[in-house]
Amino acid sequence: MARSKIKRKSEWILALALFSLFFGAGNLILPPQLGMRSGISWWQTGIGFSISAVGIPMLGILAHARLQGDMFDFARKVSPRFSLVFCYLVYAISISLPAPRTASVTHEMGVAPFFDISALGTSLIYFGLVFILVLNRSRIVPLIGKWLTPTILLVLLVLIGSITLFGGGVPGETLLENPFSAGILEGYQTFDAIGAVVVGGVILISLRNEMPDLEVKERFLYISRAGWLAGTGLLVLYAGLILSGAMLGAELDESLSRTEVLQQMSSRALGYNGNIFLSVLIALACFTTAVGIVTGTADFMKSRFGDSNLAYRITAFIGCFLGVLMGQFPVDYIIAIAFPALMFIYPLTIVLILLNIMPGKWTPPTVFRTVVFTTLFFSIPDFMSSIGMPQISEFLQGWWPLQSYQLGWVIPAIGVFFLFRIFRKVSD
Repeated sequence: MARSKIKRKSEWILALALFSLFFGAGNLILPPQLGMRSGISWWQTGIGFSISAVGIPMLGILAHARLQGDMFDFARKVSPRFSLVFCYLVYAISISLPAPRTASVTHEMGVAPFFDISALGTSLIYFGLVFILVLNRSRIVPLIGKWLTPTILLVLLVLIGSITLFGGGVPGETLLENPFSAGILEGYQTFDAIGAVVVGGVILISLRNEMPDLEVKERFLYISRAGWLAGTGLLVLYAGLILSGAMLGAELDESLSRTEVLQQMSSRALGYNGNIFLSVLIALACFTTAVGIVTGTADFMKSRFGDSNLAYRITAFIGCFLGVLMGQFPVDYIIAIAFPALMFIYPLTIVLILLNIMPGKWTPPTVFRTVVFTTLFFSIPDFMSSIGMPQISEFLQGWWPLQSYQLGWVIPAIGVFFLFRIFRKVSD
């Protein structure tokens, strides 16, 4: 019955939209260096990266489809106040880290190699234009996005094919102590699990407007199929970039930054002109991402202050000011700064996604609260270690499961969930 109402073409359109949302140009700089450093263990890092950069975000979209709500509903079962704090925290991180990173990627990939402009100058011009478009809610950005993602995807497939089929070498020894967990943690830097929580509700609203006759179950199936199509595309792209990085690892200096590795790969596969073309495309894609993040954050603050346009403008200005402030730093520095925030917010986000995707009878508010606060508590050692205080983490590494992989929160969260399930069955 559902297939009679849902056309395959519309599923592909939604799949492309989802792919575009998660396919941030900033993400492209992560897999090549990861592959270069992983060497013969590229498939282990690839699996880890795919779990946190593809699997969890796609499950986030499915969780929204099951919830049929917005971002605020994601943590409502913990408490409305906790949910509001979670929303503020997610948006604060978004405008402080991934948005500025787009300017830094643009400078290193599309400006510095060709023009004598400082990083501060690029950042000022970049976020000045972002501010103008956010205030005017220009249609330029959506129009660019319609052709930009398919074009970048095509160029990257040529790059990957050129290296893996014709021009690559043999992967060397791995430089990573724990390739699988390194892949998971590098996948955090895509921010895509957070992105799924933010944009999932927006997709549902658009779907209700465009297809108001769809029932809840049909809407879930529609989003599910589109989500897996998008996830498959991301998986192929990331795996190809990781393998390409591994195959060129012996020819590249291990001290190269993430953007430098991608540039070297691009020059090798596409030549000088092709590298320029890809750099311009990445710069444009970064710009549209920054506009989207600042606009989304400003919209949220506007809704929290009685639909105030002043709140929208102030938030847009603060977001762009933070962009200039942080965007002038190198990409790898911003990634290092982001790591502590991600070690705190990502475990929480992953747990909320997994809890929301389960049947409601399995996850009453008591289970939500206990699992969430258990996750937060056992994330403290990894967070402390990420800010230069590794004493607790080092103490636990000898006997606490997965602590040496900076995933010490996983077993406690799972254990608490199943304990509550067992207790619930016994009590019933």
